Amino acid sequence: MNPFHKTYGTDHLREPLPIAIFLSLCIACAHLTASKGLVVGMAIIILPMAVVYLGVLFVKPKIGLMTIFVLNFLILGLGRYVPMTWGLLIDGLLFLMYLALFFKAFKIKIPWSRAKSQLSLLVTIWFGYALFQAVNPEAASIEAWFYAMRGLALYQWMIVPLLFIIYNKPKDLKIFLIIWGVMSFLGTLKGCQQLFFGVDPFEQKWLDNGGALTHVLFGKLRIFSFYSDAGQFGASQGHAGVVFGVLALFAKSRKFRIFCIIVSLAGLYGMLISGTRGAIAVPAAGGIMFLILRKNIPILVAGAIMGIGVYVFFAHTTILNNNAQVRRMRTAFDPNDASLQVRLANQRKLSTYLASRPFGGGIGSTGNWGQRFTPNTFLANTATDSWFVAIWADTGIVGLYLHLFILFFVLITGAYNVMFKVRDDWLKGQIAALVCGMFGIMGASYGNGVFGQFPTCILMYTGMVFMFIAPQMDRKIRAAKGEPKSGPTTEKLNDIVPA
Repeated sequence: MNPFHKTYGTDHLREPLPIAIFLSLCIACAHLTASKGLVVGMAIIILPMAVVYLGVLFVKPKIGLMTIFVLNFLILGLGRYVPMTWGLLIDGLLFLMYLALFFKAFKIKIPWSRAKSQLSLLVTIWFGYALFQAVNPEAASIEAWFYAMRGLALYQWMIVPLLFIIYNKPKDLKIFLIIWGVMSFLGTLKGCQQLFFGVDPFEQKWLDNGGALTHVLFGKLRIFSFYSDAGQFGASQGHAGVVFGVLALFAKSRKFRIFCIIVSLAGLYGMLISGTRGAIAVPAAGGIMFLILRKNIPILVAGAIMGIGVYVFFAHTTILNNNAQVRRMRTAFDPNDASLQVRLANQRKLSTYLASRPFGGGIGSTGNWGQRFTPNTFLANTATDSWFVAIWADTGIVGLYLHLFILFFVLITGAYNVMFKVRDDWLKGQIAALVCGMFGIMGASYGNGVFGQFPTCILMYTGMVFMFIAPQMDRKIRAAKGEPKSGPTTEKLNDIVPA
């Protein structure tokens, strides 16, 4: 048969009925968009794509995690353009991934045992403590508990087992890092647009509705990009600057090393233009951790000298003081800074209030959730600023100690694996970067509430899982190379950093 005379499936689209159906759908979409608004019209257009996406998700649940890695950068900023509770998308995706695994279990064996880990146990304990807070007699609102608990414990409890089960290979780690790097770079580009060309109408409306109180200081805009606020943008970009800076030292691929250098420099620049003083703690703490991991005294001394130089530059000179970003960063080193004194005064008030409340005032009692649900309470009207102070106020001294124990247990485990267990050079570098980034965020979280916000929280939880599975990954990598599966490791971290 002549192939040009054969009738194919697409040829039926030229028939009257398919054309009529297509035109009817176009007219219906146009009418609904004109009468009901842009959101309805977009929903109709997106609906078929969403159905296809769900089908793919149920076949390959890993797609859901990759979607979360992208969305968690954009999800809070999207609210400026289309007002809705975008955070529920993360909840929905996590639920759908578990549902997909449930149905796949009828056909194949799901390796649930991979999630058996000290980390899974720790996040379960923390989630259990968060559930207990629902019956805290000091809690003034169950709605505030529900909303605040999600970012505080629920996301961590749900995503960590998923990562252990379906996102645990070296190529998964690389994809995660590439997504992180691309989104961080785009974040800095968006920040540059705000800095050099100004904000768009939707961002201006957000500033006019109250955002300007914290984001326009002395006539200068604090850059926030597509993140929730300038504080989160600055800390997250500093996080990327540290992680990709360390990765650049270890990358064996020339192209990937150039990629890491570009992302790192863009991240540090984004941190600077954000005007977030506390963000400088990310590269400071991350650099200290890197020097410790290298176990090299001369390098440690050189790093200490460099750190002292940075301190002297900001605290005891006026160099580049005509630059607004440098001038604002410099105030972070002033012990008499008015903002610092207000924070210390608030902490003293909280100390008195919480002395008789070992379990705190209830999750959601402080910050935005407190202002929204219990605006007339003491905790709602006392600024916490710091992530750790917020944990202390919400969950009490018991919750704070538990939270710090979990974080330092994870950090020490990751550092121990880097220094003594992981032998593959490239994997060692990747885990070292994640450990340094985690310590940097922990340092910044003392001054700002960045740890539990998007995108930092998802990045941190994913990094934690890879810190724990690094020894297993290392054994598989070395087995694939034909190297011994076990044996003492004597190499030092500094021995594998390119000169």
